[in-house]
Amino acid sequence: MNMFHKCAAAAVLFAAVATPALAQDASIQVEQAWARATPAGAKTGAVYLTIDNKSNAAERLTGATSDAAKTLQIHEMKVVGGVMKMREITGGLAIPANGSVALKPGGYHVMLIGLKKPLKAGETVQLTLTFEKAGKVAVSAPVKDMKAGHAGMEHMDMH
Repeated sequence: MNMFHKCAAAAVLFAAVATPALAQDASIQVEQAWARATPAGAKTGAVYLTIDNKSNAAERLTGATSDAAKTLQIHEMKVVGGVMKMREITGGLAIPANGSVALKPGGYHVMLIGLKKPLKAGETVQLTLTFEKAGKVAVSAPVKDMKAGHAGMEHMDMH
């Protein structure tokens, strides 16, 4: 086999191996991810982000994992009777077709439970989101100062 044939065979092999990575589902895009720094000894933290669904079919965020904490849950905060309450979303968080959902302070967020160490400003939290159709999506969330996004979170009742 001459050099041309070897190069051609290598190119075909590379294309066959590389194509699945290039063909990943791009219908879900995660943007503006960040986490709030936690005080020393804190056992919980939160990650916020925006999920854009570029497909014509509804999607569902069904879970998340990270080496930063023992358990991750999708939570919702809302005002009930003048008091901010928090609860886990069971069954996953719906992402509308050709739409987006913002996970932000005072609303939906990814709750990190059983932090292995405090989240410090300037560091990054790595997590993997799991979607019903799109599968797993890796996310890097820079950690911001503890004061980031606190507006409207007074009088919170955690349930």
